[in-house]
Amino acid sequence: MTDTPDHVARIQEEWRRERPDLDIAPQGVIGRLHRVAALLTDELVAVYREHGLGEGDFDVLATLRRAGAPYERTPGELAEHTMITTGGMTKRIDRLESAGLVTRRSSERDGRGRVVALTELGRERIDAAVTAHLANERRLLDQLDPADAAELERILTLWLARLP
Repeated sequence: MTDTPDHVARIQEEWRRERPDLDIAPQGVIGRLHRVAALLTDELVAVYREHGLGEGDFDVLATLRRAGAPYERTPGELAEHTMITTGGMTKRIDRLESAGLVTRRSSERDGRGRVVALTELGRERIDAAVTAHLANERRLLDQLDPADAAELERILTLWLARLP
């Protein structure tokens, strides 16, 4: 730990000075969590870029890979398993298809429906990207003591379950 105040502590101190009537304690957690999330995103996205992928591209390819052989899902299933809207999903699938990482075909169950599948190149790309991604996550998490990391996971899991 350092005795030097971080960015959030400085903001809190300014609010204490200007508005001592406010409860600024939540900023200690929320502000730092927000800053950690932004910094982590930057670190994660850098690895995706090394594999020629954006964050959403990685998400779609990983979702297809996790589906298991034959590594396919409908666009609706992809939207359900990712944080991407159906409109955004269409654009992303178009881009991934143009790059040769996925294919689209008519559904065998529903002739009107479509199925998106990983190509061999797509599977190779996501396998390499996931390997690098998980090593990167390990590097980032190893900055914490293992007991602290486990406690943080427990707390975040509990908090996430309680949020709307």
